[in-house]
Amino acid sequence: MVQVLTDSENARDYWFKMKQRVKAEDGAELSTFCRQLKLPAADGKQRLTDCATAESLLRIVQSIPSPKAEPIKLWLAKVGYERMQEIADPAQALDRARQTWQQLGRSDKWIQQRMTGQETRNKLTDDWSEQQHR
Repeated sequence: MVQVLTDSENARDYWFKMKQRVKAEDGAELSTFCRQLKLPAADGKQRLTDCATAESLLRIVQSIPSPKAEPIKLWLAKVGYERMQEIADPAQALDRARQTWQQLGRSDKWIQQRMTGQETRNKLTDDWSEQQHR
């Protein structure tokens, strides 16, 4: 990811220096967002490679000062703002889900069944939870 977003000739060095810079500036340890796993390298050998979850990768992207990272940062800001709106008005989350399903080509009948099914599951799990706490 660092290679793609920075066009660095030596992404490993860039990643190392970036972790130091972020720690000095923000106090954040980017390496704590990653775990090293053995993955096949270009030479066919198993090499320890920094791996991260999607959430961690997005946090790392925020620390990359590159024009290529800007579209991702803008998207994160947009999604974060939308999520804040949904917290203030949960009906917006339902509207956004309906729009997403429509964009994916789902029929109105399918969408209604999906939303009704989710509501039924939520009520059922709430009932189970209440019974366990009695």
